[in-house]
Amino acid sequence: MKAASTEFELTVECCRGAFAGGDAGKVRELSERVDWDRFLRLARFHRVQGLVLDCLRSTEGKIPPEISDVLASDTESILAANLRIAAECGVLRSDFEKAGIELMFVKGLTVGALAYRKPLLKMGWDIDLLVGPDRVTNAVELLRDRGYQQVVPAQGVHLQSWHRRRKESVWTRDPGLHVELHTRLADNPRLIPTITVDSPRQLVEVMPGTSLPTLAGEELFAYLCVHGASSAWFRLKWISDIAGVIAHLPPAEVERLYARSQDLGAGRAAGQALLLADRLFELLAESPLRTELTADGAARRLAKAAFRQLAGRAEPREPTAIPLGTARIHWTQLLLKPGLGFKLSELSRQIRDAVA
Repeated sequence: MKAASTEFELTVECCRGAFAGGDAGKVRELSERVDWDRFLRLARFHRVQGLVLDCLRSTEGKIPPEISDVLASDTESILAANLRIAAECGVLRSDFEKAGIELMFVKGLTVGALAYRKPLLKMGWDIDLLVGPDRVTNAVELLRDRGYQQVVPAQGVHLQSWHRRRKESVWTRDPGLHVELHTRLADNPRLIPTITVDSPRQLVEVMPGTSLPTLAGEELFAYLCVHGASSAWFRLKWISDIAGVIAHLPPAEVERLYARSQDLGAGRAAGQALLLADRLFELLAESPLRTELTADGAARRLAKAAFRQLAGRAEPREPTAIPLGTARIHWTQLLLKPGLGFKLSELSRQIRDAVA
């Protein structure tokens, strides 16, 4: 990771520790050289405060008390939010099932439970629900019955028309609960088009007594790759999630997941994700996929662009806060599938979103 700062390297090692135990010696060595104020800003930007604090404590990293106190406060907030979200998810699942509406929970708590040894330390912010396009009206009625208010699109916009053009609407209610209601899982419908609420599923226990339906392993991997690629992986927690999900799988199983992701329409997003995860966490050391994907020029360029987006700045900033800060994201989105047809459809989508 030549382009990465010491602070970023330590953050990566702490994320590795959350799913694979980490290298205590390396964590302690990096912690002796790190700028702690910058490290704190980095951990907060990447939304991994709970993961890094747990790792630093378990490896006896030399963390200053004032930094530890801030991370501990953040972690308490993360735990409280996740418990609140888990309880709400349980109610939503029950309400939707009683109404006969198929749904899945994607990302969030279900991925955390599959990826990490202490899943409630993974920062959550919203609840991502996937329903069928024909059940939007019914789903919205249930959300409104729970006290949720429409945030995106603006009031007055016809929701059925909105969901035909966009993948989700956004809803909120106190205290601090947010729902993204999805009818598809990719901004561009040419990506993972067959992954829907009717796809194979698995039931994941997110806390004792609360289990939630989410995508089965193959579909989940393809979706997580496309989700991260849609923002060029500028937050570490997204690639850490994928790494945690596949870290303990044998090489042959990772190869099978990659092959299946191509059948499902994930395109180059899967190769980009695996190369990035390998660069950060060395996940392909025993897999021929490392050679295969490295030989793919497009996948290699996408992974390099994602690494620069993720680790290229010592001081992280939101892409939208930087002049032309989203340019690399938009460029990589055009390359996620080969062929002129996809590029034109993606360019059209980007233009439509920019002027909407």
